[in-house]
Amino acid sequence: MNFLDQWLEQLRSARDRIVANPQFQRWALKNPVTRPLARRGARAGLDLAAGFVYSQVLVACAQLKLFDVLRDGPLSVDALATKLALSEPATRRLLDAAASLGLAERRKGDTYGLGLLGAAFAGNPQALTVIEHQPLLYADLIDPVALLRQEKRGRLADYWPYSDGDAPQTLSAQQVAPYSAFMAATQPMVAQEALDAYDISRHRRLLDIGGGEGVFLAAAAARAPHLQLTLFDLPAVAARAKERLEEVGLLDRADIHGGDFLNDPLPEGADVATLIRIVHDHDDASALKLLRNMRKALAPGATLLIIEGMSGVKGAEPLDAYYGFYTLAMGRGEPRRVEEIEALLREAGFGQFRLLRSALPALASILVAKAV
Repeated sequence: MNFLDQWLEQLRSARDRIVANPQFQRWALKNPVTRPLARRGARAGLDLAAGFVYSQVLVACAQLKLFDVLRDGPLSVDALATKLALSEPATRRLLDAAASLGLAERRKGDTYGLGLLGAAFAGNPQALTVIEHQPLLYADLIDPVALLRQEKRGRLADYWPYSDGDAPQTLSAQQVAPYSAFMAATQPMVAQEALDAYDISRHRRLLDIGGGEGVFLAAAAARAPHLQLTLFDLPAVAARAKERLEEVGLLDRADIHGGDFLNDPLPEGADVATLIRIVHDHDDASALKLLRNMRKALAPGATLLIIEGMSGVKGAEPLDAYYGFYTLAMGRGEPRRVEEIEALLREAGFGQFRLLRSALPALASILVAKAV
């Protein structure tokens, strides 16, 4: 540690001692100069302590379809109680809680309408799908210390059955259906973010590894009518992709392959390949194995896009908390910093890295690499 680092560490230690002092905290709240900062800190602490309650209010709103009910305009508490199948006191309690979080808004005449956040959720069914999925994670987080000590198995490990299986390619259609449908329902918002940031039309053939039901391929095909499509996923998932792509009239442009992307040869001939919400589901050894397998399938100069939430990216700072514990409950994987992903890519035979600007980095960052 050099002199500057030592000096900064001493400053941070002094800061921590001061802020931890109860007398300083009381003084900061009384002093008109420091009061706004102290209040913001107190509010941030309250939000952290009450965050689980906030999220449960949001889950209740989503499950009761409150945002859909209020889309056409404000309603009285009586009318909302009937539509939500709740008692009037319970309805008012939910509405007041939602209003305090910006999800609903009190209007004239004892009516309630959408709040700003509620309106945003009303227009984003993919986000609501994620919200309704959250109780699985919340159940695993009831005892976070036991989860950290690996004294309990997360329910998410059963929801994502490939996460701890030795032969994921043997999973049945029934086993893959829940998570495959969830990924398909939430993929459009990720696809839009990625395709807005990267011009896929410059390529001739796209290979989507772990491509699920083909939602990203369909979105890419709409942006580039000439683009040929290849998808690789577990056999049971690939079968679902074939059905979906046939429904939207893209099967004649698509090659669908089933197998294990860690161990089976991957389709060759693509000049661009994508890994969408895949790398952070794997530990370093598995991620490196996957990237090496991809490098074998890609000719020098081919492009690889890593599309997922990445740690340390400005605008996505809380992802370490969310994905860190989500992947822990899932049984494997971790959020990684861009430079950590680049290190894995470099070891696998990729280079010329470029992190694209994206409108919502909390949703997904896009890292471009070239096969070298």
